[in-house]
Amino acid sequence: MCGIIGYAGERDVVPLLIEGLRKLEYRGYDSAGIAVVTKNGLEIRRAEGKLGNLEARLLTEPVSGNFGIGHTRWATHGKPSENNAHPHRDCSGRIVVIHNGIIENFIALKKRLADAGHTFRTDTDTEVVAHLVESHLAALGFVDAVRATLREIEGHYALVIIDADEPGTIVAARNGPPLVVGKGVGENIIASDVTPLLQYTRDIIYFEDGEYAVVTKDEVELFDRDDKPVAREPKRITWDAVMAEKEGYRHYMLKEIHEQPRAVRDTFTGRMFEESGEVFFNDLAMTPAEWSKIRRIHIVACGTSWHSGLVGKFLLEQASRIPVEVDYGSEYRYRDPIVDDTTLVIGVTQSGETADTIAGMQEAKAKGAKLLTICNAIGSAATRLAHGVIYTNAGPEIGVASTKAFTTQLTAFYLLSLYVRQLRGESKESIREAMHELATIPHKLEDVLEKEKEIEELAYKYSKAQDFLFLGRGLHYPIALEGALKLKEISYIHAEGYPAGEMKHGPIALIDENMPIVGIATKTSFYDKVVSNFQEARARDGKLIVICDEGDEAMRAMADDVIEVPHTIEALQPILTVVPMQLLAYYIALRRGCDVDQPRNLAKSVTVE
Repeated sequence: MCGIIGYAGERDVVPLLIEGLRKLEYRGYDSAGIAVVTKNGLEIRRAEGKLGNLEARLLTEPVSGNFGIGHTRWATHGKPSENNAHPHRDCSGRIVVIHNGIIENFIALKKRLADAGHTFRTDTDTEVVAHLVESHLAALGFVDAVRATLREIEGHYALVIIDADEPGTIVAARNGPPLVVGKGVGENIIASDVTPLLQYTRDIIYFEDGEYAVVTKDEVELFDRDDKPVAREPKRITWDAVMAEKEGYRHYMLKEIHEQPRAVRDTFTGRMFEESGEVFFNDLAMTPAEWSKIRRIHIVACGTSWHSGLVGKFLLEQASRIPVEVDYGSEYRYRDPIVDDTTLVIGVTQSGETADTIAGMQEAKAKGAKLLTICNAIGSAATRLAHGVIYTNAGPEIGVASTKAFTTQLTAFYLLSLYVRQLRGESKESIREAMHELATIPHKLEDVLEKEKEIEELAYKYSKAQDFLFLGRGLHYPIALEGALKLKEISYIHAEGYPAGEMKHGPIALIDENMPIVGIATKTSFYDKVVSNFQEARARDGKLIVICDEGDEAMRAMADDVIEVPHTIEALQPILTVVPMQLLAYYIALRRGCDVDQPRNLAKSVTVE
């Protein structure tokens, strides 16, 4: 949840740290700070609030050097404040620590250290780490003192530690939250993810749980939890650094909404071959014989990814005729799920580092399940844990409110359903027709995006509403949930998503002339039922906004406002119908003066439980 960066090399480190933190600010923005070892010793600058406050501090209190660390915080222990901002130090000020995660036994450690005479200045769990390292320095050198500290702490953490008396050496450790090293020439950079590294290097080493590294400008020495050296070649990242920038858009979220035609195309390109009628995955090893052993499927995910999993349930049950359950990652392992070697568990996560989803996948793997993941991040924890991977190829997603990750997850589920149909011996002609429909989706997404101005005007009309209801049936029920979530996340308007048929079982009591209702009514087997539900809402004076097929005159006559989308087959409609909801949420939030890319209390990747 917090952003970490550290550098050893020859560059002026402060601009590098600040630019890196800017790319990581989506991970937390309660406070920020840097520590730089200069020719005159250690210098620390911290500030409460967003990164701009730290930059303002550096204008009046400049610092320079070529070795340092930086941090942007999402508070877990201790309220957001300058005092609780990272980096944190020991009593002497020599040991400096930045941290993402939670030290679970920090209370006991803090008491022990306080009894031994250590003075604590913050409310954080992180400060304990600095004092623990200090406590070992009398008998050990810096690196060995960190090793001893790692054996004492419990919890989930990504740690970066430096010693002002040993400038040029960084020790970094991972147990849960993500951590990577970018290998350069005469320089090495540590970060929470690859985004801050791409303009300097694309050769990335990913830490596994329990590993730590000793990093200098010339070397990266990696060790396992037993202090044994680990030889791991860097992975080559193919993302262009420019992809992580706004490219002229006002917000990352808007840029990423507009990237969806490209992202969806990149997700299916090279995986489906219309001429032969075959679906192929490089990283998804499952033979017909292996598939024949599967008796149940569990999909495990959180937030937006959970909504994509609900769509995946519809698609996979139809393709496989095997029962599919969709679980929240935060609940899955605590209900002792019924899992064995006949179970296929699919973990869905944009970052590949979502703590609750990873924990659910680990639970399933321990019980013998076949494990797949649908993920956007190459080399992330989920991809290393799973037996097979479907990469979504969305490219970096910086906006906290997920957009292109969601539509590429839907695309991946659709491809997986075709793959399952292929494994079950369905005719190539049938699969070829389904592929052809998917191939048209990027162009249809572009058609939807051309309605942006129209949706912006609707946002102006409805931006003062305090409550919204989102309705859909079948495959569009998860899209109603996703539309409500997007509006809540970035505009802070209360919104609920419901199956349209359930409206009369409670939510209808809320409907009056002040309640906008966003409904989906494309031509599906549920169309007449949905029309009936909307008529019930209109009879209670609800303001009806309908997403429908192009040319649906009946909806134009019934609804207060309509947003038309191109026609496609039912299985692919969610990819199109969710985009107007993303744009509606974006422009309502913008109209209300909300911080779209950094909504309050949220972080992009929830890497602690």
